[in-house]
Amino acid sequence: MTLVTSPATSSSSAAMDVLAPLRWPDDLRFTPEQFERICSANPESVLELSADGELITMTPTGGDTSVRNSRLLMRLLVWADQQGGWTVLDSSGGFRLPDGAILSPDAALVRLERWQALTAEQRHGFPPLCPDLVVELASPSDEGSRGVSALRRKMAAYQANGARLGWLLLPDERAVEIWPASGDPQRQEQATPLEAGPEFPGLRLDLEEIWAAGSASQVNPSLGC
Repeated sequence: MTLVTSPATSSSSAAMDVLAPLRWPDDLRFTPEQFERICSANPESVLELSADGELITMTPTGGDTSVRNSRLLMRLLVWADQQGGWTVLDSSGGFRLPDGAILSPDAALVRLERWQALTAEQRHGFPPLCPDLVVELASPSDEGSRGVSALRRKMAAYQANGARLGWLLLPDERAVEIWPASGDPQRQEQATPLEAGPEFPGLRLDLEEIWAAGSASQVNPSLGC
């Protein structure tokens, strides 16, 4: 495991241009409190914490995934504004789950009453709750923290910690794994809209819109892009 930190102050200008890696054993484990201190000391890093205290380093997404995630967040925000009673959170926010893991879904919905029940200090840090709806977008490769295998482990963690619904979007396969509150995930491959069900009334995603996001066909010429 490696994090990159700034080197100590040196009279050498060359030394100031070099980042020194900080390494520790892969079996080293951290508490949630220690994890928060690590995040505070490394604000440029995207990190998560597993339930058993393993530090997970996240890599930036590619451009297509970022565009799809922006489209997804926009749809969730529109629905939440129309419906009322919900808070939408993006991938920059982490949640402290009941089992001690601290994870950051690509998008999440939390009932407003649950959000408002938190203290200001809890909302400022990693909110101690599991979102009602979590969404993860898989990368083209199954390698690393954003691959399908790793994201399935995250979806299972959300489910075990009380998420009411989870969507694992697989753009390269044009498919979605639907994770209910309990039980096995179901795979949807049809191009029909993705329905969230009665717990999220009226929430639906046009999968074709998500899959196509970022392609040249989606650029609006009138915007000069």
